[in-house]
Amino acid sequence: MTATILVVDDEADLRDLILQKFRRQVREGAVGFMFARDGIEALQLLERNPGVDLVLLDISMPRMDGLTLPQKLQEAHDKKWTVVISAYGDMGTIRIAMNRGAFDFLTKPIDFTDLEMTIDKTLRHVEMMREYRQRQIQAERAHASLCRYFSPQLASRLAGNEETAGMEVHRRDVAAMFTDVTSFTSMVESIAPELLAGLLNEYMAGMTGIVFAHEGTVAKVMGDGIHILFNAPGDQPDYATRAVACAHSLDTWACEFRERWRARGVNFGGTRIGVHAGPVLVGNFGGRGFFDYAAYGDTINTAARLEAANKLLGTRICVSAAVAERAVNFQGRPVGEVILRGRSEPLRAFEPLATGTLKASATAEYAAAFAKLEAGDPAAMPAFAALVGLHADDPLAGFHLKRLLNGGTGVRMHLE
Repeated sequence: MTATILVVDDEADLRDLILQKFRRQVREGAVGFMFARDGIEALQLLERNPGVDLVLLDISMPRMDGLTLPQKLQEAHDKKWTVVISAYGDMGTIRIAMNRGAFDFLTKPIDFTDLEMTIDKTLRHVEMMREYRQRQIQAERAHASLCRYFSPQLASRLAGNEETAGMEVHRRDVAAMFTDVTSFTSMVESIAPELLAGLLNEYMAGMTGIVFAHEGTVAKVMGDGIHILFNAPGDQPDYATRAVACAHSLDTWACEFRERWRARGVNFGGTRIGVHAGPVLVGNFGGRGFFDYAAYGDTINTAARLEAANKLLGTRICVSAAVAERAVNFQGRPVGEVILRGRSEPLRAFEPLATGTLKASATAEYAAAFAKLEAGDPAAMPAFAALVGLHADDPLAGFHLKRLLNGGTGVRMHLE
């Protein structure tokens, strides 16, 4: 690659002298020279030729001298490296030149051996700084991309890791979570675009902020829905516990968000959450040209179907036994053995309960009624009827009562 050097000097014979002394380097394509007679002409040349690598300049020149030009070059967006060459070799002049951005200083008459060494040294420094800046730009772009998926702290660590450990596609156990908003499509068709933009941006900012606070990974945003992972890309031994805690935080925030907008006359739907744990293939599936951190496998499909199951169950959060069993001090109540859409095998599901969500008596009453249902006891129907009578706002109890009234038995159920 040819380095381009701009020589700024009003001495008429300097051009021929430099081209003669550097004729071999010019012939071999190592360097190329441009010439200007003063600072004004130099700025005009630089505007037309932004690829100049180095500026050699005299101090005493008409219109704009060599002490003013370095300062102008430092103020420009694309800063240029300069070496001052002048007969004024006193320390005061040198100090002014350096303070105004000059990289080095040589005195006249020119020692061309010294000049060649100075040019080589400066060009090496220029190349080093360009490489550093390029790495910095790449890191900034990587950080911006990674911030779509990971918490700011994790994104910074990953952006600074050239090997991007954990980004390659591999198999690992994760907790996968899906969120979705009820009746979102119908709301989109009836709301002003500018209002929808503000509404959805606020919702997504709040939801992803909570995910990042729990150090979860946003694998994908799908309109109003979010796909979230725990224990990827980094190790999180407590990933199931984190997932349950995150689900509760998301649920609380989403309910508050819904009420805020309802007070403004906007009927924003409820947020449903499904969580499952198990093995997946996870990593960057975007190849070299595009970063796409994603996870695939039956675990992902099951989590998505558990989210959809909330619609039939009347719950807002539904998790699998794989999550409930791995979470520390899990609090919740059994939903039953659900056969999800497209499946033939049952999956034991639970509704997580946050502290204070239901009174202890109501939880105990549900547990007693569910035990009767599981045992095939005919007393299950009056037990659930009594529970619904006391707690009409308990949709899961109402779901089981409706099943029993329609001839359902036991805890195994098809959810289509």
